[in-house]
Amino acid sequence: QVQLVESGGGLVQAGGSLRLSCAASGRTFSRGGMGWFRQAPGKEREFVSALSWSGGMTYYADSVKGRFTISRDNAKNTVYLQMNSLEPEDTAVYYCAARKDYGLGPRYPRSYDYWGQGTQVTVSS
Repeated sequence: QVQLVESGGGLVQAGGSLRLSCAASGRTFSRGGMGWFRQAPGKEREFVSALSWSGGMTYYADSVKGRFTISRDNAKNTVYLQMNSLEPEDTAVYYCAARKDYGLGPRYPRSYDYWGQGTQVTVSS
């Protein structure tokens, strides 16, 4: 089993920054990776960013490319999402997820086996 705990959400003005953290405990999977997704009210959960353990590849949604950065601290078993130049459209509950292997690919929620409880990010205009 893997437990994921997100933190770092909050209220910020447009143009501001936040850093989300996802602390993982339990098993680790060398062939898998971690991802961030978000879900706004009335909308489907959407991919934000991901990284793969093997090769350290990173992935970003077009809407956040150049503004968000995913990174990891292996010693702390923690993955981060640095969010800069935030926009009101970024308002959502952000979820951290872990996958055991490649699955359908890092951009698809169905590839992920474990999910955190979510953290709210609200960007005011």
